Amino acid sequence: MRAVALMLLFALSACSEGFVTFPVTQAGQAAAPEDVEIIRLDAGNIATFAASGRDHLPAQIPSGRAWDYRVGSGDVLNVIVFDHPELTLPAGSDRSAEQSGFRVQSDGSFFYPFIGQVEAAGSTTGMIRTEIATRLAEYIPAPQVEVRVAAFNSQSVIVAGEVEAPKRQPLTTVPLTLVAAVNAAGGLTDTGDPGGITIQRGNRRYRVDMAGFLDGGLRRNNPVLHDGDVVNVPRRRAQEAYLLGELVEPGVIDLSLDRVTLTQALARRGGLDEVRADARGIFVFRQRGNTPAGKITVFQLKTSSPSGMLLGTRFVLEPRDVVYVVRSPLTRWNDTIRVLLPTVLATSQFGDIADDD
Repeated sequence: MRAVALMLLFALSACSEGFVTFPVTQAGQAAAPEDVEIIRLDAGNIATFAASGRDHLPAQIPSGRAWDYRVGSGDVLNVIVFDHPELTLPAGSDRSAEQSGFRVQSDGSFFYPFIGQVEAAGSTTGMIRTEIATRLAEYIPAPQVEVRVAAFNSQSVIVAGEVEAPKRQPLTTVPLTLVAAVNAAGGLTDTGDPGGITIQRGNRRYRVDMAGFLDGGLRRNNPVLHDGDVVNVPRRRAQEAYLLGELVEPGVIDLSLDRVTLTQALARRGGLDEVRADARGIFVFRQRGNTPAGKITVFQLKTSSPSGMLLGTRFVLEPRDVVYVVRSPLTRWNDTIRVLLPTVLATSQFGDIADDD
């Protein structure tokens, strides 16, 4: 699809000779097509366009209670009764702490000497410690008990998608955040999208912009994961702007990794053609909505003075923007718009098709 889009770019570059009178006047704007809005960028309105429409948004996933690990079936517990080694199963050289511990059975309980079955599922280690100590007090004066989880088997999350090592990750007494889980899975691949991560929790799916935490410091965008969560890191979709016309190197700019201003984009394509370009005629075509009937906004930036290029450093491009640098000499603005619009729309629509692939 990118090859087709590039063909359209060069077709557009060839389809317009000079047609524009600068600057665009109020009368010229009034005579523009009905579905076209023309905005001249200046010091008075540039702040409106200094932020991308893709700014980070707070995650909508519920924060829930503070993390407190609850024991479940399959967990292995170590129980230590101080000064009573006969009630503590030693690990020894041939047995690990997991092998010498008490495994919580499918009914949520485990057997402990003297006191019998102890209900553990759904309880914290502190709650289990209190129950054991209370029941042991019938046999031992003031027992001092410690309970630890030797093996975390009952709760986990799954991290899948565009990470280096997709896998199941157990939950422990240490809260597992989204960033920690992704890092434990080897981090994102080169094609992973940190801004489009989803967390499936029960019957609900939440979108979490992890980049909002990494770049913008939004703590809510680094949620603590719960048992059964499925984290999916999607493949990064193409987000491109198209630069054409009288540039040294017309082509495509990738917007998926960072925000790119108009001046940055022009510089990355080698800047304006010093002989052929008219620095008064840099236009950005932006379509609202994804249908051919969507309204077109055309931004005009005059860069014939240093202040114009400075204004361009504050204008953030959005995906599917088409930047066009016109040729001089120029005569009629409205004819230029009418000539450019069909190919601008075609270029933008091919960008949408590429996104969907």
